[in-house]
Amino acid sequence: MDTVIVSIDEKNPDEEAIKKAGEIIKAGGLVAFPTETVYGLGGDALNPESSKKIYAAKGRPSDNPLIVHIFRIEDLYAIAEEVSWEAQKLIEAFWPGPLTMIFKKKACVPYETTGGLDTVAVRFPVHPTAMAFIEAAGGFVAAPSANLSGRPSPTLAKYVCEDLDGRVDMIIDGGNIPIGLESTIVDMTGEVPMILRPGFVSFEMLEEVIGKVGLDPTILDANCGERPKAPGMRYRHYAPKADMTIVRGADENVISRINEMAAGKEKCAVICVSEHVSEYPGITVKNVGSRNNSEEIAAGLYRILRECDDEGIETILSESFSENGIGAAIMNRLVKAAGHKILDV
Repeated sequence: MDTVIVSIDEKNPDEEAIKKAGEIIKAGGLVAFPTETVYGLGGDALNPESSKKIYAAKGRPSDNPLIVHIFRIEDLYAIAEEVSWEAQKLIEAFWPGPLTMIFKKKACVPYETTGGLDTVAVRFPVHPTAMAFIEAAGGFVAAPSANLSGRPSPTLAKYVCEDLDGRVDMIIDGGNIPIGLESTIVDMTGEVPMILRPGFVSFEMLEEVIGKVGLDPTILDANCGERPKAPGMRYRHYAPKADMTIVRGADENVISRINEMAAGKEKCAVICVSEHVSEYPGITVKNVGSRNNSEEIAAGLYRILRECDDEGIETILSESFSENGIGAAIMNRLVKAAGHKILDV
């Protein structure tokens, strides 16, 4: 398959290119496109054959549900059976935006899209190019992240090309992605809304809008045997090629132990906050941003993991980060990237 790559400026969009991308989806093809979170790999959410193509292109387990992306709120009611008052409140507060909600599905949504579940995950992205593309594609686009399964999600189109060139019909290059982590996922089908994947919309933000919110205990469980209700719950995700360990503890202990562990390793990199860059002399240092700016850390994390792959890094030693707010999402992704390898010091 020859993959067409087009660059689109969200401020001056190429309407013909977006129209062509929409036609590809309607014809059962696949298009990678930018959102505010990460690049997505889109197919027709209501066409079971399109969803099968997404799984095949990514090498993704077929019981790992896809997220259906819409471009207007009213389309939610065409695919979801029941929308609770809590969901209505969250829609008012966070849509369009980086929040995915899970509902009981209507019959029009094929099981190939939902990973065999009777529920459907739905998101309304705020990215202008994503919204225009989804509209051109017919309004219902199933889209996981646009990477090979298990790899770090792409925040630059060059990494989409690296993974999916020749596997998809088109890649829309929308430049750098602002948030850099996948959406928060909340299951709305139980008595209490339950966070299945942390993201930019934090536990605290959700609780402020609707009151009580649960946190699924399997989020950081390396040995969960339950069937996944949402992307990323069971399988190793976001992983670089290198062996990765998170070192957690007081700053001075972490810095000392990382320096010890890195000694004598030639292809080793350290992921750290900007305040600690000078603490690792003679080691390849990946500055993820200031410890006081979690949004900066989130935006740079996947790029840094990909850079380590580009540079042939074999060992990654990472500092841990605050778990407040979006920090919970950062640590969730780091822990999965490291295969749950955490060293407390």
